Amino acid sequence: MQDKRITIFAGHYGSGKTTLAVNYALSLAQRTNRVVLCDLDIVNPYFRTADHAALLQAGGVELISSPYANSNVEMPWIPTAAQRILDDSALCAVLDLGGDDSGAMALGRYAPQLRQNEVEFMLVVNLCRPLTRDAASLRVTRSAIESAAKLRFTGIVNSTNLGEATAADTVLQSLPTVRALAKALGLPVALTVVRRELAQSVQLSPADGALFPVTCFQQGKWAI
Repeated sequence: MQDKRITIFAGHYGSGKTTLAVNYALSLAQRTNRVVLCDLDIVNPYFRTADHAALLQAGGVELISSPYANSNVEMPWIPTAAQRILDDSALCAVLDLGGDDSGAMALGRYAPQLRQNEVEFMLVVNLCRPLTRDAASLRVTRSAIESAAKLRFTGIVNSTNLGEATAADTVLQSLPTVRALAKALGLPVALTVVRRELAQSVQLSPADGALFPVTCFQQGKWAI
């Protein structure tokens, strides 16, 4: 998966998008300057990237998130600061898009401008979630998100996990299924996500994309 100016992670609730987005933004900041992580989750505004604000700042990543994050206020929002991502071509942005098609509506208004930029739009898949286990359900999820976002996915991220119970076998056993799903959807597998301490136990083929180790910053839990 090549670094693009804008990388968007979307998928079903519980796929591990937030853990992935935080780790990817921190990784990107080691390779380039001026990295922004934008939380576009309009569905679940109080359990998300804001939990990692201090960590992101220390890692050189600017965070754009809801003013209602980490509160008990549930209010959909659209960040006006997101427009700066599109206007400033010197920024590299990672977008955490939550809430399936409902959350993707937050992106739809920016679709014409996004198409004028280098964009990776990744469908994040967790085979351990009930609504993303087979090609039929993934087609429904993909279609709904693409219609709402007015953008086409460019690849798949295998983020199969069982939270704290994730083992190397959890990831290894998912690989053949994700390869088959990617073929059925006509999308390449760009990344396979694995907890950092398990990375040496997971060997991939080229069809599995790049191995992307992540740190789970909340006492081993996967932020969703």
